Amino acid sequence: MALNVVIMAAGQGTRMKSSLPKVLHRLAGRALLQHVIDAAARLQPDRLIAVVGHGAEQVRSAMAQAAEGLRFVLQQPQLGTGHAVQQAVPELLEPGTTLILNGDVPLIEAETARALVAACDGRRLALLTVHLADPTGYGRIVREGAAVRAIVEHKDASASQREIREVYTGMMAAPTAHLKRWLAQLNNDNAQGEYYLTDVVALAVAEGVEVVAAHPADEIEVLGVNSPAQLADLERRWQRRQAERLMAEGVRLADPARFDVRGRLSCGRDVEIDVGCVFEGHVVLGDGVRIGPYCVIRNAEIAAGAVIHAYTHIDGDAQGVKVGEAALVGPFARLRPGTELGPQVHIGNFVEVKNSTLARGAKANHLAYLGDATVGERVNYGAGSITANYDGANKHRTVIGNDAHVGSNCVLVAPMTVGEGATIGAGSTLSKDAPAGQLTVARAKAVTVAGWQRPRKTP
Repeated sequence: MALNVVIMAAGQGTRMKSSLPKVLHRLAGRALLQHVIDAAARLQPDRLIAVVGHGAEQVRSAMAQAAEGLRFVLQQPQLGTGHAVQQAVPELLEPGTTLILNGDVPLIEAETARALVAACDGRRLALLTVHLADPTGYGRIVREGAAVRAIVEHKDASASQREIREVYTGMMAAPTAHLKRWLAQLNNDNAQGEYYLTDVVALAVAEGVEVVAAHPADEIEVLGVNSPAQLADLERRWQRRQAERLMAEGVRLADPARFDVRGRLSCGRDVEIDVGCVFEGHVVLGDGVRIGPYCVIRNAEIAAGAVIHAYTHIDGDAQGVKVGEAALVGPFARLRPGTELGPQVHIGNFVEVKNSTLARGAKANHLAYLGDATVGERVNYGAGSITANYDGANKHRTVIGNDAHVGSNCVLVAPMTVGEGATIGAGSTLSKDAPAGQLTVARAKAVTVAGWQRPRKTP
């Protein structure tokens, strides 16, 4: 039996007041539609279909790699939810079940979607419903006793029907053959002149097909996004859940209301995270790691005992960043893709490191740049020093041996090697190798001009 998943993602989202299609607005660092696609993909459907309309090409382009086998169908013009699903009918496989999800309801869990499919069981029409304290805007579930008899859209509901608190979430599962037949019978005889998907409930009842309801574990799974305020509210709800999960695992958050995970964050024991920190991509924090306030960390592994001081920006991008045990980084440091810091490395304020490795105990404590460099153990890299790694066309590497000392305000013009135990005098610009164990100085001779006077402004 085939499982089809149809995700409705055609709406304009006028209340977002944005040129960006609603389903591409981001929650927790990912597009709303990407969240739904990820949940659907975990069901391993035989067909995964997104119905696009407003900004269709933009949505297709953004979601082209969202999931293997994802298909797009166009709804143009947008004439309601039933019309949207009608566009997917040629793609639906039979026999089997069709699950319908909403691209602007991002936090649906795969387990809930799976339970909805199970409730359908290839025989029944299964609706995902929830009880809300404020059901405004949602279609109401009308029952006779325990049996579901209809869904009435909010704008078409009577005063008494608007008192109903059980609402339809926009998600259902239906036997595919039945669904195709019901879709063909829809009409637009309603206040909006649209084809409502919810009308299939009355058609199922008329045919004697059982209509059942399933429920999510948490209402957050079924909350939609129609405005910037709703998006912000859902973001904070989602972030609070992540904070509670981490605190339950022993992580100490200075303030769970000022904390953002926009990807995956894994933490060891006794991790401490101060306020205002943002974690993106995949971040791993080892035992005893401490993260200072207002750090941004993306795609990085930080080993046990490391301390990341305030306002540090770590961006691993696709290559990643690794920080070794008991390393100290920041404040105001920047680690870029390809950086690997060994144990007990110190990276201080306003130091930038890119595509470089620093071995155990190396230090760059102030106002420095290390790009495309291999730095040995116990190296001291002076304030204001840089590796000049780019010749205008190609990048070149600098190698600094163990126990070398690079004085302040030096320029190391790559490719070059500083030998083990070498000392580079402050202010030197070197474009050739510096021998091991010796002092190398390259600076102009100081000249004092007797009798020189500073220019003065003319009257």
